[in-house]
Amino acid sequence: MKEESESDYLKGRGAQLNTHNPYQKHEYVQEHVEGLDEEFQRAPKREVFLEHPKKIVNKVESPDLPMPYSINPYQGCEHGCIYCYARNSHQYWGFSAGLDFESKLIAKPNAPALLEKKFQSKNWQPETISLSGNTDCYQPLEKELKITRQLLAVFLKYGNPVSIITKNQLVLRDLDILKLLAEQNLVHVYLSITTLDEDLRRKLEPRTATGTNRLKVVETLAQNDIPTGVMTAPIIPGINNQEIPALIKAAAEAGALTVGYTMVRLNGNVAPLFEDWLYKNFPDRAEKVWHQIQSLHGGQVNNNQFGDRMRGQGHIADSIHQLYSLSKRKYFAQRHMPDYNLAAFRRGGMESLF
Repeated sequence: MKEESESDYLKGRGAQLNTHNPYQKHEYVQEHVEGLDEEFQRAPKREVFLEHPKKIVNKVESPDLPMPYSINPYQGCEHGCIYCYARNSHQYWGFSAGLDFESKLIAKPNAPALLEKKFQSKNWQPETISLSGNTDCYQPLEKELKITRQLLAVFLKYGNPVSIITKNQLVLRDLDILKLLAEQNLVHVYLSITTLDEDLRRKLEPRTATGTNRLKVVETLAQNDIPTGVMTAPIIPGINNQEIPALIKAAAEAGALTVGYTMVRLNGNVAPLFEDWLYKNFPDRAEKVWHQIQSLHGGQVNNNQFGDRMRGQGHIADSIHQLYSLSKRKYFAQRHMPDYNLAAFRRGGMESLF
């Protein structure tokens, strides 16, 4: 393997390569560099593809996830988080889980119309729907397309509860709708904050808002009486586990009502992407971190077993859980998110304010 120079590293990208898509028979490969007149694969430019699905509300089957339904207005995510489990789903669209996931983005502009149709159906019973279960609904493309904002307007119109999780301060653009939803107990917002170390954040989640700015989002939402929580996920042993007390303390001070975490698991092609990233960014401890991740999942870097896959197993998982529980008890005693108001649902909707 040729030695990686600093100029070869794609700054601003989490993945540094495209992994093979197992659903495709053919692929482009770089075997004879000397025969190429131009670079084979360097910093990709963003491409946007429009998709018009027949349905947008997905039932969540996983017992590990506390949401009955989800909506994903976008597939692929420009944030580029190297550990993202959603990378594998990009392969269903004919793309790679690697650089393609961060640069070949799919948007669903008919999502608001499909959601409204769902709410008008006589078979729909009000349930909380999560934005997003797969990729960030406030990734940079949302600033241009405003699909998430339109979806929130539909949730408000019909009085159906919605849960949001994001890494982007763009969520504050929709403060007007969020405040109206919160007045009826129809919204929870979660900020995913993995690290407060800015150097690590740039490598781990290169196109996200800084940890400091995400805490400011929590503070602003809390000041506007919008129920807000923080997810410190994933916890990666040897990378960010030592930050747990500081992350939970900072979340509490910003006004969050709850915190949660999951343990890193590297499913499918996320494993080779993460391993490549790990050895390029932390060569001095890469092997140790890799083995610690394996220890969480019975010798593998992934575990599909419901119940264990999000929390891990073994002494490292136990020590992380203990540290997390102690920190949560210290900073979040007597705090909790309010219940959603399922009684506010109006099948006929109301005149839209937007």
